[in-house]
Amino acid sequence: MMRVQVFDDMTLCTDAEVESMLSLVPEPRHSEALRFSHTFGRFACLKSYLMLAELLQTEFGIGAFRIEVGEHGKPYLADHPEIHFNISHCRKAIAVAVSDRPVGIDVESFRSFGNGLLEKTMNADEKAEILASGVPEETFAAYWTRKEAVFKLIGTGITDDLHGILTNKTVIHTDIYREKGYAVSVAVFRIEDLSEL
Repeated sequence: MMRVQVFDDMTLCTDAEVESMLSLVPEPRHSEALRFSHTFGRFACLKSYLMLAELLQTEFGIGAFRIEVGEHGKPYLADHPEIHFNISHCRKAIAVAVSDRPVGIDVESFRSFGNGLLEKTMNADEKAEILASGVPEETFAAYWTRKEAVFKLIGTGITDDLHGILTNKTVIHTDIYREKGYAVSVAVFRIEDLSEL
């Protein structure tokens, strides 16, 4: 089972909303949010936690939980290792995924890109598709979120294999929110490849 929640009403990203959410999260997250110097960072930290809490409660019946961080920075539920989650945010949206198997999620705003970034991050087929697209910023964001979701699924962070990370060992679902200006991708391992973990 996997559930994804995306929040994109960024008109709510205000100091007043941050203040109201602070009392709804436990102390570790409260302090983490206040370490951000800007409203968006605080808002995203708090909102993503509350989205995660809602998904854990409604989908898995988990009320209290404690988040720890693994060797490469991937967060996990210390008291519920059988449940996996991942969080991502950009200026336009916040996305959270929970699953009964490893999962990665990424959300990115559409943005312009230069040839250097394209060369560094995309293989020849991906570059050709992006450049031939009538909406290259959207296509680039779709590819980038797919790659980032896979890196987050694996739990290693971005490595130097940006050109070859998209393989047939993962299932990736991508949504383009054209009117909102962002893309979101979710990645999981194919069932037959889970035995290799």
